[in-house]
Amino acid sequence: MLIDEVIIQVISGKGGDGAVHFRREKYIPRGGPDGGDGGKGGDVVLEVVSTLNTLSLFRHQTKFKALDGARGARSNMTGRSADDLILHVPPGTAVFDVSSGAIVGDLIETGQSLIVSKGGRGGRGNARFATPNNQAPRTAERGEPGEERTLRLELKLIADVGIVGVPNAGKSTLLSAVTNARPKVAPYPFTTLEPNLGVVVLDDETSLVLADIPGLIEGAHLGLGLGHDFLRHIQRTRVLIHLLDGLSEDPLLDLAQINSELALFDEHLGQKPQVVAVNKMDLPDVQERWPQLEKVLRKKGYIPFAVSAATGENVRPLLYRAYQMLKETPALTENSDIPVYRPEIDPRQFTVKPTTDGWMVNGEAIERAAAMTYWDNDASIRRFQRILETLGIDDALRKAGIQEGDTVFVGDYELEWSD
Repeated sequence: MLIDEVIIQVISGKGGDGAVHFRREKYIPRGGPDGGDGGKGGDVVLEVVSTLNTLSLFRHQTKFKALDGARGARSNMTGRSADDLILHVPPGTAVFDVSSGAIVGDLIETGQSLIVSKGGRGGRGNARFATPNNQAPRTAERGEPGEERTLRLELKLIADVGIVGVPNAGKSTLLSAVTNARPKVAPYPFTTLEPNLGVVVLDDETSLVLADIPGLIEGAHLGLGLGHDFLRHIQRTRVLIHLLDGLSEDPLLDLAQINSELALFDEHLGQKPQVVAVNKMDLPDVQERWPQLEKVLRKKGYIPFAVSAATGENVRPLLYRAYQMLKETPALTENSDIPVYRPEIDPRQFTVKPTTDGWMVNGEAIERAAAMTYWDNDASIRRFQRILETLGIDDALRKAGIQEGDTVFVGDYELEWSD
């Protein structure tokens, strides 16, 4: 079964907490601060592996969390950074952020990798807070929380040539006749319920990867029939073999309908090079129609082929023509413009809202600062207060009318307001 779309939740590792420690050695009664920094949390990384061709690895497990960084230690020892969590995906995997709908990355080439959730940095130990005026700080930071993101992985098969056409045009028969692929074949529509791949070896130096795309019907771009589930697989192909059913009531109408569906789904699909072939030439009725069909197709600018997928008649010239067009078409390249997902929202932005229990403060930067604060340490609390002032949250709360003793909620933390 082809699993070509999944939704997963990824959580990067939390940074290790910074340590509060002072040097204690014989003959050095007042050693300075030597608390080390915490280690970095692990990233969540998607990596392309050529041996995979579905997203079935994510069928049963959909939540993935990287390890946290280790806590800092005395003697300025930095905690160990966590290993990255690497998730393997097949070539042709597009990654989307579910909350925004934005594309995170496009994974095409074997070995290509993409950081989808960056691990939190380690918290600073108290040695990093020493100043001439404060030579014995008891302040340190907790590790930065990991990033949590919900992603949609969408597989688009990577093939040189895609075979398209109406249901029952003979696409699967053609694929099975020229490759080792063994798709289900029967004389009724929608036999093919998932794309099939096969490799055609034309000679010692020439081969093609063919994709048999399930039959398209009118309205497929709206999701009717098999619709969106399979139209996207055609996006990766570079050349199309448009197979017409010679027994169809109107093969030329079928050609126009399918091309219209391709263009409505994605304007670039309508511009892909096509080689048109009329199938089932082993049948007398189709042989009789062929001269008229050829004449009209040539007027439309096509060089049509008369083929029989069942007997193999004229199939080899058809494939060589597809190969020739393939050589004239630019190859797919890695989308290097989006190596790492970057949120467009300014992390320093915040909102202040009154609630029945107090005041709710939301914002990426302030919530992370709260998570990185040692609340049992007065110096750390004072540092958090300075962050409130720097971001402008202090002023915003005062202007909103906060009163002495009011409760302020920041992320998972509940604080009491005091002037």
